[in-house]
Amino acid sequence: MLPAVHRMRSSADFDSAFSGARGSARRVQVILGSQSESTLTGPHPVRVGFVVSKAVGNSVVRHRVYRQLRHLMRARLHFFDDGDLVVVRAFPAAAGSSSAQLGEDLDRALAKARAQAARTHETREYQSVDLAGHTQTAGKQETRAVNAS
Repeated sequence: MLPAVHRMRSSADFDSAFSGARGSARRVQVILGSQSESTLTGPHPVRVGFVVSKAVGNSVVRHRVYRQLRHLMRARLHFFDDGDLVVVRAFPAAAGSSSAQLGEDLDRALAKARAQAARTHETREYQSVDLAGHTQTAGKQETRAVNAS
């Protein structure tokens, strides 16, 4: 069971997370987002949410997949930074999977999402455009034409 402080409950949290980096494997997809700095007050632990649709199976199957994923994520909470929002989405192929198979796919999807998040952060950090049309890229300044119309 995930501790209550690590569970996502509001749709706003899910919306924030869904704008983040994604990584997919055969059975699961992981979406990494982060809480905005303006909403953080006090401690802000990692929060995890799960999406297991009816396409995965009936209620018994969905809840079994959810419990397996919840257990696997609890063991991986220490891999995340404070304030991270993580959504784990199960695909229909997760229905007949063992916990070991789900764990492998979860690790693969997490690695892909982290790689995408790093690329996105790197791009934002090293490339910015000011109002004059100058692009600052990794310490070099380039000028590009700005449409005056």
